[in-house]
Amino acid sequence: MDRNFKVYNQTADILKAIAHPVRLCIIKGLLEKGSCNVSHMQECLELPQSTVSQHLQKLRSLGIVETERQGLEMIYSVKNEKIKQLIILFLGEEASHD
Repeated sequence: MDRNFKVYNQTADILKAIAHPVRLCIIKGLLEKGSCNVSHMQECLELPQSTVSQHLQKLRSLGIVETERQGLEMIYSVKNEKIKQLIILFLGEEASHD
């Protein structure tokens, strides 16, 4: 048994982040669509933009999603390949439309 607690703590933080229903929905939606902006997510989730942005910031800070600037918009997509595989494993193949 190895005691690499730094890696375990990082992994636990990522698992905690994706365990939230809204963040899980955001990740699944991004995988299905490929990428989108906050406004689109806000409309789909029927949540305030500030709430969606807070969830996206958490996902971004852990390297789960990444952003690309297109004009004035920030476009989000799933960056972490392990997360993609995990979501497909738990939520099915329909989440994979790369």
